[in-house]
Amino acid sequence: MSKGLPEARTDAAMSELVPEPRPKPAVPMKPVSINSNLLGYIGIDTIIEQMRKKTMKTGFDFNIMVVGQSGLGKSTLVNTLFKSQVSRKASSWNREEKIPKTVEIKAIGHVIEEGGVKMKLTVIDTPGFGDQINNENCWEPIEKYINEQYEKFLKEEVNIARKKRIPDTRVHCCLYFISPTGHSLRPLDLEFMKHLSKVVNIIPVIAKADTMTLEEKSEFKQRVRKELEVNGIEFYPQKEFDEDLEDKTENDKIRQESMPFAVVGSDKEYQVNGKRVLGRKTPWGIIEVENLNHCEFALLRDFVIRTHLQDLKEVTHNIHYETYRAKRLNDNGGLPPGEGLLGTVLPSVPATPCPTAE
Repeated sequence: MSKGLPEARTDAAMSELVPEPRPKPAVPMKPVSINSNLLGYIGIDTIIEQMRKKTMKTGFDFNIMVVGQSGLGKSTLVNTLFKSQVSRKASSWNREEKIPKTVEIKAIGHVIEEGGVKMKLTVIDTPGFGDQINNENCWEPIEKYINEQYEKFLKEEVNIARKKRIPDTRVHCCLYFISPTGHSLRPLDLEFMKHLSKVVNIIPVIAKADTMTLEEKSEFKQRVRKELEVNGIEFYPQKEFDEDLEDKTENDKIRQESMPFAVVGSDKEYQVNGKRVLGRKTPWGIIEVENLNHCEFALLRDFVIRTHLQDLKEVTHNIHYETYRAKRLNDNGGLPPGEGLLGTVLPSVPATPCPTAE
């Protein structure tokens, strides 16, 4: 019996030296389609109703930012968009008011309810943008604010005992107002959209489109699209995020025909052919805000609210926020934000400088 012990030890030693063959990785099976003629009703289709009920109970957040020079009707347009006074009072600067020396960020929150669905709407205004003699880097406070909202969400997300529902203050949509010059985009317009399109969904709109003729408006829209393309500026909906052929077909039409939306805003009603309509009164008649023959406000409203609102939120979360999150965690060695490898506090992501915008 004692002679057999060394052999047993040798065999054990050999088994340690020779690695066991690894099992081949399991190849996931392709889903097998089952005949749609089921033997009976299962109830899969009720998931839509379940989601609807849950959304109606909890509601949802939507945060929209408006950027542009003073006097372009930003507040009025947002009020028209949601048919309520959701933005700060629309008024031009008077002699007693001073134009802000720097860009300010003002967020106003409201709860809007329609058909039993509650939406917590936050409108972020940016008074002072583009109103200075020297507008160099005036977009930096806006980028800083957007990144701060990503940082807030990330800090909540990485908490061990995080909230069941993290408050979402991230900017889902940025309406950028272009002055209706009829000529071309300003250097500031290009610089803002070039830098901010990487961190937020930008939708360019031509403000006060009623100041241009139909021919001028059409030519200006084409010129703006061309300038954005030449400068490599991606506006929402971005081509690379089209999920399927149906999305691509629908979004291509928007990108090639509708963008940028030429709009008119008004929160005043007038009587036209026996109907009350939102519009602007001029010496030659009423400009109806929701009449497609007069402007493209109805197209913008349908686009932002009725067809692409959920997608705006998803692109914000899955693309812009994930890009920020990945960079933040990578810079931090995979640790939660705020703590470096040696416990040091990391600085916020700096903005990239841009040349002076005339």
